[in-house]
This record gives sequence, structure tokens and C-alpha cells, in this order.
Amino acid sequence: MKLSDLGEDALIARWTRHLPGSPSLLIGPGDDCAVTGRRSDPVWTLLKTDCVLEGVHFTGDADFARVGWKALARAVSDIAAMGGEPRHALITVAFPPTLEVVKADALYAGLRRCARKFGIAIAGGETARSPGPVFVSVALTGEVERTRCVTRAGGKPGDVLFVTGRLGGSRSGKHLDFMPRVHEARWLAGHFRLHAMMDLSDGLGADLPRLARASKCGFELGDIPCSPGVSRDEALSDGEDFELLFAVSPRQAAKLEREWPFSKLPLTRVGVLTANKALQSTHGFDHFA
Repeated sequence: MKLSDLGEDALIARWTRHLPGSPSLLIGPGDDCAVTGRRSDPVWTLLKTDCVLEGVHFTGDADFARVGWKALARAVSDIAAMGGEPRHALITVAFPPTLEVVKADALYAGLRRCARKFGIAIAGGETARSPGPVFVSVALTGEVERTRCVTRAGGKPGDVLFVTGRLGGSRSGKHLDFMPRVHEARWLAGHFRLHAMMDLSDGLGADLPRLARASKCGFELGDIPCSPGVSRDEALSDGEDFELLFAVSPRQAAKLEREWPFSKLPLTRVGVLTANKALQSTHGFDHFA
């Protein structure tokens, strides 16, 4: 059996089935971030790692300043999806010796720009030689108040599903310039009781089933807010949108739409969670498909 036969989600489930834990690990593998602390603590710590690899997440002729932004912003987006704020980062880079210094400098400039934007301290990291593609790995911590922490697992049948922004378009370069929705997620978690939330990294077609499965629900999908020139299928499957997908009770949905304060960022109802756990056929990005 090959990884392509198994698929990304099944592989992760295979690896994480018997991992060691600890009393301070409140939420482990399977969500956007790990959560550590004591259940009584007013503030919990969030842990996240992410990576970008040349040839998979960007091409060799890309603007390396945009690549650096993306490398850190991906992890920031996961912190946002838990309702938190980012704090400290460790950056690991692996470069071939033939890489031009100007590209390496540009990549780190992009990392610094993202760090300044979100108040992140870059605390260190590691530098290594790569025999082939450029590789950047980010380890990021964050903090979230116990009362604001949102997971994928709290959705209930009847909940209304929303997404921020417009979906699709990563193939045209959008994936290098996205803005993590930290401010929007903080506002949502501070003003509404969100039942479940995650960021859209592999496309709505892959990530919505993950949220539904974690919440032990099914879902019905309706209209999707597509980026200009993008088809519905592309909006489902392109991936790397890094918008928020979240579930709220139907009683709060209309109030949320009325009070949404981010006038330049669309907020769209895209469906509902259902009691029927049979998931619709959707598709998104899978690293091993």
C-alpha cells in the first residue's frame, strides 16, 4: 500500500491513534492547533507548526518575500481559527547552497513583515542545507482565553455554516498574499458563541467534511462565494483560501449578519450542519492524492 492509496486524513489518523499525552494537553492532534494548560486557567497556550516547500506550496520563480509572508501567515491563520492571538515563532529554513542571497534575504523580509503585522516575536530557529528544494518550517505559539477558545468539534445539527471572504483563486497567486483573519476571529469569539470553527487551507470541499466529522454531524452545502473568474468546483477544491469556516446556532445567525462590522470582507451563509452523518461528496486538496 502506498500513501496515495491511503490519503492524507487516513495517514494522520493512523499516526495519531496512540500518541502519548499529558494532563496539560487539553486538545491534541486533529484540530487547527494544540491547546495546553490547566482547564481552570483563564488563558491557554496554543501550539502550531506549518511548512512550505518549493514545488508544492510555491514555485522557484515566485517572489520570495511573498513566500516568507505565506510561510508564517499559514500558521497565524490556524491560531486565528482557535480564536487566539499569535505570540512567538521559531523559523527553520533549508536552502540549497546555490540559492541567490537576495532570495534568501527576501524570504526573511517577508517573514519579518508578517511578524510585525501580527505582533509576533521571532525567537530563533534553525538553518540547514537542502539538497534540492527550499523548505521553510514555522513553529508558532499563541494564547487564547478559555472563554474564547473554539474547536472543530462543537458543531450541532441545525447550526448555520458561514465563511468569510471569497473562495478559490490560489492558482492565480492569491495563496501568496492572503490575510489571516485574526481580528475577525477575535471579534467573532468575543461577541458570539461559536460552536465550531476552522480555517480553510485545503479548500471547502476537504475542510467542511473535517469540521462536520469532528462535530459528529453531516452537512448540506448551498451557495459558495467564489473569487472573480472562479467556478464553483474551483472554489471547493483550489485550497489555500485561509478564510474562516464556522458554525453558529440558527438563533444567532441573523444577528451575526446584522452586526458584522467588517464591511470590506464578505460574510456568507454556505450551508447547515445536519443530524445525518452521511457526508456529501466534495473534494479538496490532499497531499497524497
